[in-house]
Formats: sequence, structure tokens, C-alpha cells
Amino acid sequence: MSEQEEKKEEGFAQSASAEEKETGGGEMPPTGESLSGAEEMAKELEGARRKICELEDRILRMAAEQENFKKRMQRERETSLKYAEESILRELLPSIDNLERAIEQGQGADSSTLLAGVEMTCKGLLNTLEKIGLTPLDGVGQPFDPNFHEALAMEASDDVAENMILQEYQKGYMFKDRLLRAAKVVVSTGRATEQQPEQQ
Repeated sequence: MSEQEEKKEEGFAQSASAEEKETGGGEMPPTGESLSGAEEMAKELEGARRKICELEDRILRMAAEQENFKKRMQRERETSLKYAEESILRELLPSIDNLERAIEQGQGADSSTLLAGVEMTCKGLLNTLEKIGLTPLDGVGQPFDPNFHEALAMEASDDVAENMILQEYQKGYMFKDRLLRAAKVVVSTGRATEQQPEQQ
């Protein structure tokens, strides 16, 4: 090979080497835009993770508060049921006091005074019970109703029509809109003459 050809090949080699340096050996370096995009995605991912952790913490706190609320309501309900009769008993105490006074005053007194005191106490007791929703059922002279009355006997009567209450043995009571105790009554079968069979 001539000296001239050798110089020519060296020139080509130097030119190729320079191009490789400019291009970085054929590899493309990462640009600033690609780096900023990856950092932004990493930040968004970290923010999402923080929000998930916050939501989980809030859910756990809400569940704990709900459980505490249920327990508190249960305790209050149990306490309320335990002392539900307290107000009723407090209302009944004056009637008990009046009965005791009537007994004390009745010792050595005539029966009319004792009777008046007992009647007054009974009236006060009924008024107290009416305040809490207790009402007596109508009795004598009212139509017999098996939903509210219990017939103990059937008797003929010239004064009371058939199927009407002739006598009341035990008064019935309603508590608000519910039957507390049925009245025990005697029911009229009408006039005695109407009950006699026809003679042959």
C-alpha cells in the first residue's frame, strides 16, 4: 500500500471517531422532559399513597366512633329500661301516703269519715294512673264486646236489654290503645218472659 493510501484511510478513521464522539457512541442520552415526567409520576403516586393512608385512618376512626356510639346507646337503653317504673312509682307515693293517713285517722273514728278518706285516695290514685295512659272501660249499661269484656254469666233482666252488660264484677282497663285487662261482667239475656219456651 502506498503512503498516500495509508493517509487516506487514517483520515476516514479519524472522521468516524469524531462522529462517534458527537453522537455518544450511538446511544441517546435521556432528555430533561423525560426526567421531569418520571419525577411527576412518582410525586403523584406518593400523593395517592398518602391519600389512601389518610382515608384508611379516617375509616378506622369512624368505625371506632360508631362502635362507641352503639355501646353508649345500649348502656343508656338498659338504664332506661331498668328504671322505667321510677316515675310511675313516684306518682303513686302520694296515694300510699293518703291511705296510711286514712288508716290512722280511721282508728277510733266513725266509718263515714274513713270511707270518705278512702274514696278520696282512690280517686287520686285513678287520676294519677290516667296521667300515664290508664283508662277504665265503660261497664254497666254498655253493649257486650268480647274484645274488651269477659262474660262470667248470663242473666235475664226486665230493665237491661239483651246483650247489654248487666253487672260488673271486675273493672277493665286500657293502657293507651292496648287492652290491659278485660272487664269481668254479667250479660243480660233480655226479659225473662221472652226466654220462656212456648207451651205446647
